[in-house]
This record gives sequence, C-alpha cells and structure tokens, in this order.
Amino acid sequence: MNSITKNLLIGVAAIAGGIGESVACTGISLTAADGSYIQARTIEWAKGELTSEYVIIPRGEQLQSYTPTGLNGMKYTARYGVVGLAVEVKEFIAEGINEAGLSAGLFFFPRYGSYKPYNSSLNTTTLADLQVVQWILSQFSTIDELKQNINNVSIVGLENGAVVHWRIGEPSGRQVVMEIVNGKVSFFENTVGVLTNAPGFEWHLANLENYVNLRPGSATNYTLGKQELQPIGGSSAMLGLPGDFTPPSRFVRAAFFRNTAPQRTNGHNTVLQAFHILNNFDVPIAIENPDEKSLPSATQWTSAIDLTARRVYYKTAYNNSIRLIDLSTIDFSKVKYQSHPLDSVREQPIKQLVIK
Repeated sequence: MNSITKNLLIGVAAIAGGIGESVACTGISLTAADGSYIQARTIEWAKGELTSEYVIIPRGEQLQSYTPTGLNGMKYTARYGVVGLAVEVKEFIAEGINEAGLSAGLFFFPRYGSYKPYNSSLNTTTLADLQVVQWILSQFSTIDELKQNINNVSIVGLENGAVVHWRIGEPSGRQVVMEIVNGKVSFFENTVGVLTNAPGFEWHLANLENYVNLRPGSATNYTLGKQELQPIGGSSAMLGLPGDFTPPSRFVRAAFFRNTAPQRTNGHNTVLQAFHILNNFDVPIAIENPDEKSLPSATQWTSAIDLTARRVYYKTAYNNSIRLIDLSTIDFSKVKYQSHPLDSVREQPIKQLVIK
C-alpha cells in the first residue's frame, strides 16, 4: 500500500470513528408545478472541517475503487458524464447527478446496516461504499438498470462500523432508498420524499405514525371540563413536532415540512424553497460536538439538484451564497476529470448598501 492510499484510509477511519455522534444528514425532495423534480440535502460533520469539493467526471474516464487494503478494487469506465459533490477525496461523491438525469447520494447508516465481509479474492468486483455513488452515476441512467446490476458488485466498507445507505432518484420523480443489511441489498420506494440516517427506512416510515395528529395551521379550541382552551399562537396544530437533531426527529420534521410546503411554479423557485426548508436543519456549532469551537456550523454544506434541468446548486457553512453548475454547459466528451474546492475563498460576501 502506498503512502497516499494509507493516509487516505487513515482519514476515512478518523471520520468513521465518530459517525454515530457526528453525522446528521437530512434529505428532502420536491416537485414543481411544471414537473421539475428537485432532490436536496444537508451534509454534517461535527468533528472538524470536512474537506469538500465539486467533481467533474467525463464520459470514458477510467475509474477504480479502493478496498480496505488500497487502490486495488473494481475497474470500470464511465458511460455517463457526472457532476458530484465529494468529501475528503474526489472519488467519494456524497451527492451528484449524471447527464442522463439520474441522481444519487449517500447518507451514513451506522449500527443498522452491515455489508458482507471483505474478501480480497473478489477485488475485481469489489466496490467501496463511499464510491458507490460515483459508480451508479457513471454507469446507469435509470433505477431499474441499477437494480439489475447491483448484485454484480461486492460492496464493502473501508473501515469497520462505517456503513451508509443511499438515495437514488430519476427526473420522473421516482426515488428509492437502497440499504444493505447483513450483506443483503434492499430497495424501498420512497413516497414520503425524505431520508436521514439510522435506523432503517422502514422503521422511519413506521415511526411517522406516532405523529398522525400533527397538521399545518392552528388547533381548534377545546373545552376541558368547564375550562375553554385555545391556541396560544400560530402553528399550534404542529405542537409535538420533535425539534432535536437525532435522525428519527429530523426525519419526522423533514417529512412534515416537505409535505406541507406549497408547490412552486418551476424548478428555480422549487430549488430556493428546498434551501429554505433545509435551513431548519442547519445544525448549530457544538450541538453535536461540544468540543468543536472553530467551525461556523456543523452543517458543512447544503445542496439542491434539479434532475429535470440537470443543475447542481450548493452553499456552504463558509459562504451561504448559492452556486450553480449547469450540466448543459459541459461537454462530457472533452472535459477533463477534475475537482475543485467548494469554496475558493472561505468568506461570506456581504454587500453594503449605499444610502444617499
């Protein structure tokens, strides 16, 4: 194993060592009145700075997966051009889209997910879990294509205990969640349009039934004995909505915010609405890790992808200005494989108004 690969795996181990208490990703999806389909999400890491960059993969690029022993896993060629947002290294795409409109993202899934044990004799078909998004987006145009080919690869973790599950969406608005438990791959149709972390997706759906009483707006007056009760303020029908940052609570909160949001006219307005909703999941510094003092927020970046228009939007903890990568402006037959920091300058621009 060369020194670069060794240092990379040490870095992955450092991240994986704290994922149970430090990662709090929240994903939502929205559909505009004109049919534009948007998938948006946050990504958190409370143990320090998470190096993040945007990645461009051209058609025809030769790619290879890491294994727990180095850069010696499955080799494959990109069939589709890809734009992704990666963490730590350009191969670890956490969220992205390809030129066919298929989008995918990973969400940490500690304790509840589990892969088959790593077997070095299967290296030619071995795929690191943190590179599954790269593989999906570079190889497939539909969810059904992925489902037909998923058993042709052996997905492994680069570090014990580091497990993820995935959200995959099509421009049609179809979205699935892919989970691996005891080495078995399962797909779930995601009709609620939300994903967080552990426990499993089906558990989160069942847990929603604990909140069947919640409604948008205000509760009606109620007479308790001879005492008439009335709402103190607005949104009282949502009283009881969990407000903490655990995955179950974020799932419930995201589901109600997403499903009570008014439908916008087009993709542009829906992207802005997605960012607005996800502002509610911006984790304040030191909430997850009291020892962390330097980060502006534990929510390191937020993205929204328009699967219909093939556009990637993002903002970061250091700069809340929304940036855009439009896939229609990229020639994936000629562009070079490249990656660049999400923030060229870590500074929030502030425009001062001139008063005359």
